[in-house]
Amino acid sequence: MPGNDPPRTRRLMLLRHAKSAWPEGVADHRRPLAGRGRKAAPIMGAYMAKQGLVPDLALISTARRAQETWDLVAEALPRSIAARDAVGIYEVAAAAILEVIRTVEPSVRNLLLVGHNPGLADLALLLAGSGDPPAIERLREKFPTAGLAVLDFDSEQWSDVSPGDGRLVRFVTPRMLDG
Repeated sequence: MPGNDPPRTRRLMLLRHAKSAWPEGVADHRRPLAGRGRKAAPIMGAYMAKQGLVPDLALISTARRAQETWDLVAEALPRSIAARDAVGIYEVAAAAILEVIRTVEPSVRNLLLVGHNPGLADLALLLAGSGDPPAIERLREKFPTAGLAVLDFDSEQWSDVSPGDGRLVRFVTPRMLDG
């Protein structure tokens, strides 16, 4: 319910790539989406569009499964979104992903990252100093493929974002929307 979210200065959306396939002989970076992932990504994109969770900028891991996830999510969004490949969010720890976020220009208010676990789950928990208790508990339990964590910050620029500063306002999974 977009009308229920409090006003904010910055919004960070963390989207884990959708379910990927494990074809034999294919390097991890080149793994494509599985059928389940090709189904889940548009569901999440439609949810984001309906809820007004539209980024100003999307930073996408260079891994094939993240790129394919973004392509399917972006098709459901109401407008074209500026997107950049982000080498620095593939197979890295939460602190390294936070450093990438801190370099985003202040004109971007709503930022989406499409990446991987455990980095995204760890980052969401690192940043969430407060928020919806049931959502935080679900996030602690598991950040499944195509899961979306939405955090709000009272920061004038991304370079100011620090651990514990965020408020987890949503944590949504395809399974929650598919029932």
